[in-house]
Amino acid sequence: MRVDLFDFELPESAIALRPAEPRDSARLLTVCPHLRDPIGDHGVLDLPSCLRPGDAVVMNDTKVIPAQLSGVRRRDVGTETIDAKISLTLHLRTAPDCWKAFARPAKKLQAGDTIVFEDLEAVVLQKAEGGEALLRFSKTGSALDKAIAAAGVVPLPPYISGKRAADARDEEDYQTIYAAKPGAVAAPTAGLHTTERLLRKLEERNVTTHTVTLHVGAGTFLPVKAEDTQNHHMHEEWGTVSEETADALNTVRRDGGRIVAMGTTSLRLLESAVDDAGTVRPFSGTTDIFITPGFRFRAIDLLMTNFHLPRSTLFMLVSAFCGLDVMSEAYMHAIKNGYRFYSYGDASLLWRADLPENLR
Repeated sequence: MRVDLFDFELPESAIALRPAEPRDSARLLTVCPHLRDPIGDHGVLDLPSCLRPGDAVVMNDTKVIPAQLSGVRRRDVGTETIDAKISLTLHLRTAPDCWKAFARPAKKLQAGDTIVFEDLEAVVLQKAEGGEALLRFSKTGSALDKAIAAAGVVPLPPYISGKRAADARDEEDYQTIYAAKPGAVAAPTAGLHTTERLLRKLEERNVTTHTVTLHVGAGTFLPVKAEDTQNHHMHEEWGTVSEETADALNTVRRDGGRIVAMGTTSLRLLESAVDDAGTVRPFSGTTDIFITPGFRFRAIDLLMTNFHLPRSTLFMLVSAFCGLDVMSEAYMHAIKNGYRFYSYGDASLLWRADLPENLR
C-alpha cells in the first residue's frame, strides 16, 4: 500500500511532553467499528467497564534501560589518533557482549573503530545501512549491564527529546509499574497508564492480567522512508511468551473470553506466537512482524494503544486492526477534541474490525 495513505496533519500542540498525573487520569478513546457511532470518549479508569468478565489483558513487562550512550570514536591513522564524538542508541542485544545500535553521525564510523565511553569501550564489528552498527563491548553479561546503566540515559522518543532534555522524572515516567525484565530501549507506552488502582478495578471486574516480554527496539522510532509499505524493512526485536501465559490465554479463548493487548508490542508478539488455528504457542526469539491492512489477526481481539505518528508502522497497524477509514476518522476526532498524542499522551481502546459478533 502507498505510505501516503497513512498521513495526517497533527498540530505541535497535540504532542504530550509529560504524562498525565496520576497516570490513570489520561483519556481513553474507544473505537468500535461495528457500531453506528464507532467513537466514544472515556477515561483510562473506564477500561474495566469496557471489558467483560472473563476477558484477559496482556501486558509487556519489559524494562527500559538507559540505552542512549555518548562516546568518542578513536581511529589510528598512521602515527596519529583521530577522535570524533559519537551518539549511540542500543536496540538489540545479540550476545552477552554485543549490541546492535543506531549511530549518529554514522558516517564517522567504520568497522574496526573503537568507541570510548566513561568506563567502557566498544569495537565496531560491522556497519550496516541506516546508521546501524554491530558493537562488541569490553565488558560482558551483568558487568556490561552495569556499565551501560552508569554511562547511559533514557532514550526518549525524538518528538520529545527534540523539545526538551531527559531528566530525573523520565526515569520513572518512562517505565511501566510492572516493568521487570531489562532490555527495552523504548517503553511499551500503553502500559504507562497502568496504576495499582486500575489493576484492582480489572480484578474486581474479573478480568485477568498476564505478561509477555518484548524488548522494544529503537527501530520503533524510525520513519518509513519507502513510498510503498512492501519496501519497508522492520528491525528485529527479541521477545518471549511463556508456556504458562500461552496456556492461560488459550483457556480464556476457549471459555469465550477475549484477549486484550495492552499495547502494540504485546499484540505484535502474540501475533508472532499464534498458529493458524488461533492457538497461542510458547515463543522465544526475535520477530520482525510488520502489520498492515490485509493482515489476518488470530491472537488479539481488542487493543489498548496510544496515538501514533503519521506515516508510522504503528498507525498502519491500528489501521489494519480497525480499518483505515475508521482510524482516520478516530484520529481526526481525537485531534479536534484535544487528545494528547504519542508516548506520554492519551490512549485508545480498539475493537478488531472482523471480530465475530459474539465477541463484540
